[in-house]
Parts: sequence; C-alpha cells; structure tokens
Amino acid sequence: MALSTSSNFAKPDDAFRAIVEAHRGLTDAQSADLDAVLVLVLANHIGDIDVLHEAIALAKRRMLEASQQQQQQQQ
Repeated sequence: MALSTSSNFAKPDDAFRAIVEAHRGLTDAQSADLDAVLVLVLANHIGDIDVLHEAIALAKRRMLEASQQQQQQQQ
C-alpha cells in the first residue's frame, strides 16, 4: 500500500475543524499529548510500516520546508 496524499474526505474542512476543535480548552502539554496519542492510534489503524515510514518522511520534509519559508520571510 502506498501513502495516499490526496484528500480522502468528502468534506476536508470538516476533518480539519474536528482536529482543531479536539484541542480547544487543552493546555499546550495536553494538546501535544493528544497529537501523540492520535498519531499512534492512526498509525495502528494504517498497520503498514512502509506507509508509516513514508508518512513520517513526508511530514518531516513539509515541516522543515515550512520552517525554512518562515525564516526566509523574516529576513
């Protein structure tokens, strides 16, 4: 199974909103814990180590690119 990077949600904004709402009222530490637990639950649901490795690499790449863009904008 390959990592799917296109939206699989009929209403992607609703999915985004659900994640944002799940963090409402949480402390920063609780929010980080929620993210960690959610990642583990979804990784288990995927159940494919190759897809998990691909997703981790993609997430890290996107995070680093966003950080670099932010640094460039501040210069």
